Amino acid sequence: MSRTFFAKMAVSNIKKNRQSYIPYILSCVVTTAMFYLVRSLCRNPEMKNMIGADTLLTLMSMCSALVALFAVIFLFYTNSFLVKRRQKEFAVFNILGMEKGHLVRMMAWETLDVFLLSLAGGLVIGIALDKAMFLLITRLLGAEIRLGFHFSAQAVLDTVILLVLIFLLVFLNSVRKIRLASPIELLQEGKAGEKEPKTKKILALLGVLCLGSGYYLALTIEDPVVALSAFFGAVFLVVIGTYLLFTTGSIALLKLLRRNKRYYYKPKHFIGISGMIYRMKQNAVGLANICILSTCVLVMVSSTSSLMLGLNNVMETRFPSDFVIYADEASKEDADRGFEAVRALQEEENLRVTDESAYSYLSFAALRDGSTFDVDEQANITDMSRVTALCFVPLEDYNAVMGRSEALADDEVLIYANRTAYEDRTLTVFDKTYEVKAQLTDFPGNGVLSAYASDTIYIVLPSREALTNLYAQQKEVYGDMASNIRYLYGFDSDSPQDDQVAFYHEMRSLYDANGWHATIDSRAEARPSMMGLYGGLFFIGIFLGLLFLMATVLIIYYKQISEGYEDKERFDIMQKVGMSHQEVRSAILSQVLTVFFLPLLAAGVHSAVAFPFVTKILELLNLTDIALFRNCALVSYGIFAIMYLAVYLLTARNYYRIVGRT
Repeated sequence: MSRTFFAKMAVSNIKKNRQSYIPYILSCVVTTAMFYLVRSLCRNPEMKNMIGADTLLTLMSMCSALVALFAVIFLFYTNSFLVKRRQKEFAVFNILGMEKGHLVRMMAWETLDVFLLSLAGGLVIGIALDKAMFLLITRLLGAEIRLGFHFSAQAVLDTVILLVLIFLLVFLNSVRKIRLASPIELLQEGKAGEKEPKTKKILALLGVLCLGSGYYLALTIEDPVVALSAFFGAVFLVVIGTYLLFTTGSIALLKLLRRNKRYYYKPKHFIGISGMIYRMKQNAVGLANICILSTCVLVMVSSTSSLMLGLNNVMETRFPSDFVIYADEASKEDADRGFEAVRALQEEENLRVTDESAYSYLSFAALRDGSTFDVDEQANITDMSRVTALCFVPLEDYNAVMGRSEALADDEVLIYANRTAYEDRTLTVFDKTYEVKAQLTDFPGNGVLSAYASDTIYIVLPSREALTNLYAQQKEVYGDMASNIRYLYGFDSDSPQDDQVAFYHEMRSLYDANGWHATIDSRAEARPSMMGLYGGLFFIGIFLGLLFLMATVLIIYYKQISEGYEDKERFDIMQKVGMSHQEVRSAILSQVLTVFFLPLLAAGVHSAVAFPFVTKILELLNLTDIALFRNCALVSYGIFAIMYLAVYLLTARNYYRIVGRT
């Protein structure tokens, strides 16, 4: 036996099984290219000069880790289709006299060939698209475009190491199956799952409970902080419930259709249902995988695109004015001294001010129990849904800022809630109960409070004296941890953005030089870092969405192709006993349609239920434009459904080509 025998045989095997190998190799190439792209971008020195570089690079590093984990799981999973498809072939080789050691050598050469093709193709595509991807990020973030080409040897090394590990695992798994199985077992393996599965009521009930619990969390949690902490728990429950229901529910659906005599006893329905019901145990796992991946694509793309498109809305919520000073001084007079110095600086630097506002406020945390807000340093705050930030503003300041002439009695207040509506008619704090005279529809902006993870309730008090009394009471409870009365001064400007950034730094220098205590915000200065965060999230959402979409398409393709080869013999028999080509096509369409679109429908339901859940999380990122997120979700689902339909038409055609031949 020549030294090149197994190498030539490996190439021949790949060519003979090209219908299965080509999609697998393409997926390996695309995954390799994507991993190289992310690693190269992480190491591109120009990225460090971009706006929001620290945030962007952190997100890119997380993305590369996710792509690596996905590559290991996905390529290992898709390789199992190839191994199962060729088990009969291995058994025949073994029966004809080829030893298992020879099979292992042949598999080693096949794995090496696919590895080299994947690495070479992936690196060529990745290096070719590297500059284009960098320009895309530059465009997204509005950064300066620079000439030149970056090549990262370290990114190449990282990619090689990852691919070596993946293909080593793939090869060892193939060796394990060949070594442990006898030729008879290899022949029978391809027919595994052909016994009619039983409808397991306990597993079905458990699936309903898991899915119902996940849905309940998504639909009932109102507090964004609790929503964020419960997110992964809800996702875990939905994933488990999806797998259980697809495994048991799909079998129950097919058996229910079989009991319907009018539907079942038609050639196209009879053949499709009878064929699927025997393989549904293995079929259902693939369908569940498609559903979960589809849901991931929809949620990631819709949420990150809405964040990017709603960046202006986010900026206005977090930064209500172009400049805001939150003075933390002992008295209003001390705060006003700093504000006057800023006004003088505005004139000195010719900063054009278009609008300004000022008010005092007191904010501190409390535990909500209905309409009562407890302020207790020793309170148990493990239940984050009860934690609420209270912001008190005196009536005279509110009227001055909003241009109104509201009047309040000593026991009356005005209420504004930033996230969850306040529906009680009274409010009790420090044993004093106030009547809620009116619910306000708007309130003077406060970026610091809008950034809080917890709900914030803004309360207009009847007098400045009432504010002072509340300060003294919470000071007695919280001691050194107590909040001070703060004084806010905000103003807008139509000066160029660069001038606003320069003025921000001058204000900071002014306050530092005089020893004044304040937090100073500038929308123009903060915009780059916000662009880095939301632009990075958008890029990663689209990037991972495409990766998961590729996985979805490939799983659908392999599922249909593998089933086509398994059904070929059965359909050949049907045609020999008189079944026409048209009847074969009709039966194929019925078989594919019966279950094929269940994952798309289930993914749509998952996404719809997750909508209020994700909305709460987006609120933590200051996105309050729910209509924008809804529209992004609908557009994402529509585009995905069209692509899903295209995949269906392609796979149905290939399926027919396999089983429809005589």
